[in-house]
Amino acid sequence: MQPDKKHAGLTGLLLLIIFHCGMAQQQPRPPLQETISLSAKQAIDYALANQASVRNAKLDELIQLAKNKEVSGLALPTLAGSGTYQHNPIVQKQLIDAANFSDTVPKGTLVPFAFGLKHNAVGEVTLKQVLFDPSVLVALQARQTLEQLSAKTVQKSEIDVKVNVYKAYYNVLSARRGLEILGNNITNLNKLLGETRETYKNGLVEKLDVDRLVVQLTNLRTEETKLRNIAEVGIAALKYQMGMPIQQPIQLTDTLSLDEIKSALASEQFDYSQRIEYQLLQTQKRANEFDLKRYKLQKLPTLSLFGTGGVSRASDVFNYFSNETWYGYVSYGVNLSFTIFSGYQRRRKEDQAFLQLKKTEVSLEDAKLGIDMEQAQSTSNLRNNILTLEAQEGNMKLAEEVYNTTQIKYREGVGSSLEMSTAENELLTAQNNYFTALYNAAVSKVDYLKAYGKL
Repeated sequence: MQPDKKHAGLTGLLLLIIFHCGMAQQQPRPPLQETISLSAKQAIDYALANQASVRNAKLDELIQLAKNKEVSGLALPTLAGSGTYQHNPIVQKQLIDAANFSDTVPKGTLVPFAFGLKHNAVGEVTLKQVLFDPSVLVALQARQTLEQLSAKTVQKSEIDVKVNVYKAYYNVLSARRGLEILGNNITNLNKLLGETRETYKNGLVEKLDVDRLVVQLTNLRTEETKLRNIAEVGIAALKYQMGMPIQQPIQLTDTLSLDEIKSALASEQFDYSQRIEYQLLQTQKRANEFDLKRYKLQKLPTLSLFGTGGVSRASDVFNYFSNETWYGYVSYGVNLSFTIFSGYQRRRKEDQAFLQLKKTEVSLEDAKLGIDMEQAQSTSNLRNNILTLEAQEGNMKLAEEVYNTTQIKYREGVGSSLEMSTAENELLTAQNNYFTALYNAAVSKVDYLKAYGKL
């Protein structure tokens, strides 16, 4: 029983380590304080190279490959050497009947006799080779499945990281979009406040009109501070999800738009195997099948070849550095072993492995139902959030038009400051609703892509 050639030696493992190191080097950690411009895809690439959960998953994959090398070694011969020196200051004696060696000696004459010498030395080499062992056979067959299980675990970790990074990235984008709009509102209101103060100096408006605008401006600046804090915390959360130092300054280059979110909706053929969770369960099922096979084959005998060769020498004086004769010996043979009765232990383990396999099959069926529910929910959420975003975007534009019209009327003296305050509050509410709808739509897009295995 010979191991697969691709698993022989350490070459494959070393190449894989070099490959992973190379992948990490493709996304090196840049020096701090140098601002990095990141698109969403670049943030994902950085996270896949530096995020701790992905790195640990890749290390687990390498550990599994090393274990597979260990399994491969079970099919290779083992060669062991040993050397023993023994000193017997007092050689143990045994009583023997001297009548067995001479007819002249009366029966029952017991004589003490030493069956050994004071100094003994042995050097020995032992060779063992497994010819047939069911557990080794199944372990060799299961290697590829276990490697696939480790690789898919890495993919699952990468997908989870993508989801977290996308959501964190879009959270910052929506907050910054809000800051941009609030900044324009503050600029316009600040300009209106200056004009109103001049008008008040000319006696054409009351001080109450000026005070109302000051209150509105203060409220807007307070909202701006809150939103700026949200953006700063969002940046810190994004860096954490990417595995990036918090002190590293970054600049996000992507933007959020309705058309970009709509592009996620597409009618494509879906297969459950597109979901990494389902692939993991399928691979786990194959691993459980090998486990069941291992217990079933344990009733078969094991066959192995052994050989021993060595030299020995015994003497009453320690003269091993003299040119004396050493006596060699060689033996070899075949060993066949099997269990006749083990108290039904093997049978009970086989039953457990069978039930574990059935449990995995149930999990596969449940995973299908879960995927169906997740897809239905994510599709509904995305469509509803897109409709909500379209409505809120139109509502925000309408509120801006009402505000601009009210502002013109106020400047021309045909509108009141109360109308201005009402229009300002309605615009602020519409803008806040738009920010929320924009983020919800972006997040629902990520959940939709994950549900259909497109991340």
